[in-house]
Amino acid sequence: MFNSHLVVNTARTPFRYLWLAVWALLSFAVSADTSQKPLNSPAPVTAQAQWQTQNTQGTPAERHENGFVAVAGRLYLLGGRGERPLDIFDPATGQWQQGAKPPFELHHMQAVAYDDKLYVLGALTGDFPEEKSIANILIYNPATDTWQTGPEIPAQRQRGGSGVVVHNGLIYLIGGNNRGHMSGFVAWLDVFNPATGQWTALADAPNARDHFHAVVIDDQIYAAAGRMSSHDTGETMSLTVSAVDVYDIKTQRWHTLDTPLPTPRAGTAAVVINGQLVVIGGESLRQVSAHNEVEAYNPATKQWQKWPALPTGRHGTQATLLNGVVYIAAGSANRGGGPELNDLLLLPLAADTTP
Repeated sequence: MFNSHLVVNTARTPFRYLWLAVWALLSFAVSADTSQKPLNSPAPVTAQAQWQTQNTQGTPAERHENGFVAVAGRLYLLGGRGERPLDIFDPATGQWQQGAKPPFELHHMQAVAYDDKLYVLGALTGDFPEEKSIANILIYNPATDTWQTGPEIPAQRQRGGSGVVVHNGLIYLIGGNNRGHMSGFVAWLDVFNPATGQWTALADAPNARDHFHAVVIDDQIYAAAGRMSSHDTGETMSLTVSAVDVYDIKTQRWHTLDTPLPTPRAGTAAVVINGQLVVIGGESLRQVSAHNEVEAYNPATKQWQKWPALPTGRHGTQATLLNGVVYIAAGSANRGGGPELNDLLLLPLAADTTP
């Protein structure tokens, strides 16, 4: 079933964490980075809904650069720097419990749900700054609480820090970095067919980026936020990407929105609410604390709007939507490697209400 061929079409030590924190706070203190200034001012939010802290039974492990995704009615918090457990939250009971641990360290990912299973691809493993890209798709089956090593990602297209989306039975892998945090950022777009095991390389995006999440709206893939990580040139965080690239799955063409992301940043989460692209949190050289901004783009009006801010800014985590509620958990409260969080926030939304 898994034929991982490519078809072309047009240390987990305290010292490592200390280094990440020191680097984030000090190494760019003297950098003059004009790219971090907001490019345009989104309309102010008019919503009454606000983020809330979910009261839970038990707590998950603190972590950042993790995945967080809804699968079959539950929320799965996985990965992060260091070997972290799989923590599972049941909204019906408000309880956390642990599942089977991933087979190795996973971080810098956008996990997705497919066929009632959890899929991880486009992720990194290992230590900063030249982390390795994972070579195979990893699949977690909630029904059996087991991990499976899935198809190989074509060697020449392996990377991490990528955006990943599922659409009409296909899995799309967008952007990323094939050298961890070194200057290996790419604009690649690939699609994987789980039914046939076939990978297909599609047209490159207009802009390379890593440290971002992607979404699908009306047969179009949106790649927003992120950066071009280039630690080897001293530009680990400074090359943020404000342009929003959109791939039309039907026409197989890219275009770039006329209205860029208002607050350029990377390490963001992204979800779709009522047909809008919602970009959450992130990190940049603009500030030491992680961003708490939540900005939404409406394709119908072609305008950005400011949504309710996170009570605690964060980067390096994922947001997910379940039963009309946006959930986000964990992440780092400052740029770089900490402090790591383990709280669970939610934004309740009526299914037919736009914040």
